[in-house]
Amino acid sequence: MKRTIFITLLAFTTLLCKAQNQEWTIVSSNVSFKIKNAGFTVNGKFGNATGIIQFDPTKTSGNKIEASIDTKTINTDNGTRDGHLKKEEYFSVEKYPKISMNATAITKETDGKFKGLFTLTIKGISKIVPVLFNFTEQEGKAKLSGSFKINRLDYTVGSSSFIMSDDVNISIEVTCSKKQ
Repeated sequence: MKRTIFITLLAFTTLLCKAQNQEWTIVSSNVSFKIKNAGFTVNGKFGNATGIIQFDPTKTSGNKIEASIDTKTINTDNGTRDGHLKKEEYFSVEKYPKISMNATAITKETDGKFKGLFTLTIKGISKIVPVLFNFTEQEGKAKLSGSFKINRLDYTVGSSSFIMSDDVNISIEVTCSKKQ
């Protein structure tokens, strides 16, 4: 009896391991944003993302994307502005050192793109944001790229202003390699 239970558990565990989607290691990333300020477009970026990517474009379940960036790495090519953005009024980097995105659902669209519903957490505030993204794979490497728009006030990043737009356009590109 014990042997039958053991063999059943072993077979079930093997099946679960094979059902897990391909795991990818993040090699590099580009997380950039654009916002209008005083009539000009301000471009910025954050340092490399870290996280877990388990993704198979042929499967409708088991896909997992979890990533975060270090808020201290914000860079708008203006040190004074960057210092201001790190303060409590904007990103409060000492209290909230990470911005994270975790997929709650991923579906394949008819045009071949993917749509992910992601929980985006900034300054401890989490909101669901839809993100259309592409996934391309070639010779053991993959690239995920997508963009979306948020309202910065939803995350208490700054306050209402006539000079600065509430809308922020965010673009993400992640290059990965297959984890062995």
